[in-house]
Amino acid sequence: MSGASGTPYAAAVLRALLAAGERVDLVVSRAARLTLLDETGIAFRDAHWRDDLRAWLARGADGKPDTFPAVCLDDVRYWSAGDLAAGPSSGSYRTRGMVIVPASTACVAGVALGLSKDLLQRAASVTLKEGRPLVVAVRETPLNGQTLRHLVALDDAGAVVVPASPAFYAGATHIQDLVDFVAGRVLDAAGVPHRLYRRWEGEIGGARP
Repeated sequence: MSGASGTPYAAAVLRALLAAGERVDLVVSRAARLTLLDETGIAFRDAHWRDDLRAWLARGADGKPDTFPAVCLDDVRYWSAGDLAAGPSSGSYRTRGMVIVPASTACVAGVALGLSKDLLQRAASVTLKEGRPLVVAVRETPLNGQTLRHLVALDDAGAVVVPASPAFYAGATHIQDLVDFVAGRVLDAAGVPHRLYRRWEGEIGGARP
């Protein structure tokens, strides 16, 4: 998770990964902590990450607490973004892939240029060099030429770029529905099953339930 606005996207992806029985290695960048505090009022702390993560995942996209039931965090392993000796910093640490959600333009640039300035960027570079799936959910508008070139570089390197662009054909009636659509598209790109949104069936007059 990088520092772009869009913490509800990250929460929705995390909840769905855990619901699908996936084990998760979580990295929250320094900028992401600031964004999380701004958007939810939750201060994400290394020493209390379980309590802070549990409180965050219980919030809906509208910011209301206790919107979602408590989740089991036994399958989450948290790594500090400054820990460059962490497991995900090495290609020998086996993962199925990586998603960056939301992805800031600074994070996109760092990964595209191979800067590895923190664990988030390093883990992404490792994911690419090992040929594993990397999904980048960029959340910014408008996009300038420099960022577009960085995104093309990521695509050339094998990453999948998923703009955080909600769709409206799936019958959204709440903010959470729009958030879940983006989260679902991220999970689709990562090959993780979910039931976050209603899929288009090609029916005349709209999607079939």
